[in-house]
Amino acid sequence: MPKTKKAKDEKSAKKDKKHIAGDEKGLDFARAWVEFPDPADDEQVFRCDLTWLTSRWNCIFGSGCQGIQAGRADDGCCSLGAHFSDEDDEKRVAGHVARLTPDIWQHHAEGTRNGWTSEDDEGSRQTRPFQGSCIFQNRPGFSGGAGCSLHILALKEGREPLETKPDVCWQLPVRRTYEWIDRPDDTRVLQVSIGEYDRRGWGPGGHDLHWWCTSATSAHGAGDPVYVSYRPELIELMGKAGYDRLVELCEERLASQLPLLAPHPADPAR
Repeated sequence: MPKTKKAKDEKSAKKDKKHIAGDEKGLDFARAWVEFPDPADDEQVFRCDLTWLTSRWNCIFGSGCQGIQAGRADDGCCSLGAHFSDEDDEKRVAGHVARLTPDIWQHHAEGTRNGWTSEDDEGSRQTRPFQGSCIFQNRPGFSGGAGCSLHILALKEGREPLETKPDVCWQLPVRRTYEWIDRPDDTRVLQVSIGEYDRRGWGPGGHDLHWWCTSATSAHGAGDPVYVSYRPELIELMGKAGYDRLVELCEERLASQLPLLAPHPADPAR
């Protein structure tokens, strides 16, 4: 192996281990994946991480979440604000922000007076950080409830939170990626991968997060597996037909009488 490549690999390995402590497991382990045609689109296939989707992960915001920044556990993963996926994402969120009121948005006065969006150092649009966290995050003790005010709005109106929150917020910790696959017969198919949004999903900076939940044992142990608890989000990401097929495959995996192949290391022993 060339020295330069070896040095890069060693540097990457050190980064991977930098914050893998306490109840977090490592990033590299055996996973079970399944690939199947999209029932609603002949030119698309899904590639899904069954290890992740059948794990018992659940969000523990406010119930043991350690937060991505040291000393700010109450922020959860909201410390940096949310980057919009595109103009449509920002426009959609703006429509819901217009319905926020001071009783459910702690920083309503600040947000309406000075704006609730900003640009990062690279010019990307995002929700504005305010006093160390996203401007939409209500702090503990607020009468309208702690946590995302857009999430609270959705629950108050009987909506799914994915309708009111920025794309990145409701998709986490599920990660959808796309890749065009060239086949030997000169045909192409779009491969849509549905998997775990681990530290690497954040880019190089993900290794510097104080804590991340998907690989932490304290965030695993929910009654329902991810493919059940994240049903609305997965339907939005895959379509109803794709999701229904995923459910069949996940249930086949869990119903097998054989020892479960490649379980998530953060899951309780099964």
